[in-house]
Amino acid sequence: MVKKAHSAPQGQIRIIAGLWRGRKLPVLTHDGLRPTTDRVRETLFNWLMPVINGARCLDAFAGSGALGFEALSRHAAAVTFIELNRAVATQISANARLLTCDHATVVNQSAPQFLAQPGTPFDVVFLDPPFRKGLLQETVDLLEQNGWLSANAMIYAEAEAESDPLVVPANWLCHREKVAGQVAYRLYLRQATAEQAN
Repeated sequence: MVKKAHSAPQGQIRIIAGLWRGRKLPVLTHDGLRPTTDRVRETLFNWLMPVINGARCLDAFAGSGALGFEALSRHAAAVTFIELNRAVATQISANARLLTCDHATVVNQSAPQFLAQPGTPFDVVFLDPPFRKGLLQETVDLLEQNGWLSANAMIYAEAEAESDPLVVPANWLCHREKVAGQVAYRLYLRQATAEQAN
């Protein structure tokens, strides 16, 4: 008797607004994957409304891809999705095809490994790493050190509310912040360094 292969269990995310408003996309469920809630996403994209159109975006711990696909739906120029889990990265690629979106690039790699190389600047960066793994601080440091941020980039960081304060570069200003239940989320505005200003 041939056993049927079990596919990974699936959930779904819903795109809130823009080109694909209301579209539901399948997402794999696995340990540590917590798609940003609709409420938090709506708040975040209200904050980003003045800058998201035409922005080059990086979804550094893509997971479900909810943040990156929301950005694309709202006319971001392009999104690079970084996802370590191969099956999850494959699902993000499948969802991009489902939306017939050719402005999505999916990289199956860890965010710190990807960001350790010299970068191409992004305008908006989403940082929503698995909780309690110490990934957020390392990623923030690499973004600034290796040239991944445009002169006035905006950086979204999500972490558990009780975590140690994030140490950000001196030229990052906390533009907006909120707490929703166990999650604290902040949007930083980067000020151009002296070299970029000249």
